[in-house]
Amino acid sequence: MNGGLQLTVKVTLRHSLNKDKKLSYYINPDDNILAQDWLVTLKDDILKKNLYLEKNYCFLGWPNSHRTVELLCRELNDAVLTINKFNFTGVWQKNNIEPFIIDDWYCPETIRWPRDYGVQSFNEQGDTGWNLLGYSLKEGTLNRLHNYFENLQGTVGQISGWYKYADLATKYAIRQLNTCCHELESLVLSQRKQIRDPEWIRPSQITTFFQAPRHLLTDEHRQGFIKNRYNREFGNVYMHWAQIGKTVYEVWRDEGAPNLDETMCDAINHLQYYSGEFDIEWAKSVTQNADCPWHDYELSQFKVWLEKQNLDYNDPKLSLGYLHIGKIDLERSFGTTNRQEIWKVMENYLDIYSIEYDNCKAIYDWHWSDYDYKQKQTERLK
Repeated sequence: MNGGLQLTVKVTLRHSLNKDKKLSYYINPDDNILAQDWLVTLKDDILKKNLYLEKNYCFLGWPNSHRTVELLCRELNDAVLTINKFNFTGVWQKNNIEPFIIDDWYCPETIRWPRDYGVQSFNEQGDTGWNLLGYSLKEGTLNRLHNYFENLQGTVGQISGWYKYADLATKYAIRQLNTCCHELESLVLSQRKQIRDPEWIRPSQITTFFQAPRHLLTDEHRQGFIKNRYNREFGNVYMHWAQIGKTVYEVWRDEGAPNLDETMCDAINHLQYYSGEFDIEWAKSVTQNADCPWHDYELSQFKVWLEKQNLDYNDPKLSLGYLHIGKIDLERSFGTTNRQEIWKVMENYLDIYSIEYDNCKAIYDWHWSDYDYKQKQTERLK
């Protein structure tokens, strides 16, 4: 805040192929303590220090992205090869990671079913109920890779010994297991939705930086969980989840609503930190008591499960939901609030060129397609 006026955050995007073409959008921060603290950390911790923006893990779920399934499979296999080569030195004495691709080193079909298996579109009466596999994820493959990552990296508070002893190239490869897994998952889901139910494509933006300082959330910050819950609205900005590990909601959803034992409770990671990083929802809004009856049903079942586990849905320390910190001024930025029209423009500008706030500007004049991009990222890990 400055003189009682609410300043905006300006994000300038660059065309993915023509670097001379740019467009900007503007974030209006919320008028609360969390958003104010976010702005301070964004300016002081990130923009002033010109921290390195992680561009290869930024725009997720854009079905027509130039970061294709084939490209991401190549990046994953390069990471697996690097990790296994380091293990051959005998420093770890750890079992090798299974190659990501079995038959074809760069084939994407090991993480999703081919389109030949059918992708059925919805009709006016809804889905006919056929279980067609085309373009659906093979979740076992990605889950296996992500388990490797969690084992090799550890958590924010307890870095794994494997990661500590790894050289810089291997550290970078370990990080790639995580980022490529999530990027592939969101891309495949959106490409299936593009055919099956285009309205529910889920594009988003994850704006993260190498070694961004983290600060402890306060009780006042955590009230944002109670206010926003699990709402995700188009054009809205949320605090980035600045730590590794599964949330209570993810355990309920991904593990089939298990009874929580001591081991599983230890694996749950309630959000402890905030940073100057941020996420943006570019997809259709998912909110309670709106046109998302399935969302209301899921939350009702989640609450029932929480009660069985003696957990309180209204306990802000459980970090149940998303922390809302601002909204994009869509009219000023794009001249429209129409989601599909904004998508058509945005999908060609999936590269952040600069971010500025309160007379402080950081420029990110590189691209993930640059020949020396991997080298630059690896050097940043020093």
